[in-house]
Amino acid sequence: MFPEDIQALADAVIGAATARGLTVATAESCTGGLVAAALTAVPGSSAVVDRGFVTYSNAAKTQMLGVPAELIDRNGAVSEPVARAMAAGARDLAGVDLAVSITGIAGPGGGSADKPVGLVHFGCASPQGVAHAVHRFGDLGRDTVRLASVRVALQMLLDAAGSS
Repeated sequence: MFPEDIQALADAVIGAATARGLTVATAESCTGGLVAAALTAVPGSSAVVDRGFVTYSNAAKTQMLGVPAELIDRNGAVSEPVARAMAAGARDLAGVDLAVSITGIAGPGGGSADKPVGLVHFGCASPQGVAHAVHRFGDLGRDTVRLASVRVALQMLLDAAGSS
């Protein structure tokens, strides 16, 4: 279903989290649940994956994850503060050890000079706090940006599972 490298990363996340007794949630916007799908494609993932939030709209980010509407209004949905708040909200509301978030502009439209197509912000909440990453993949096509985002999110979960 997924490219080999994504499946290998998902396998590694499930393996690391299982070995450490960690649970995971996802909070996805531009990937629409692809990270959760990759994780749950792994046999045994039910011991690790608690839930996935697909919060495509700003209202969903606020209602489902507790991201303050003012934060979105001030920074835009595709921003570091919103990515951090999405991850923290998912972790807190799901009661899990780790949560990853993705918010970005996959294209082909929707970009601007300040926030071009291919800009994606990530958050990863763990007991140590909320890490952030930003990638500017470029206007590579919607599917390419989304799959690249899945790779980054899975790597962030793997890194967090190894350090938790």
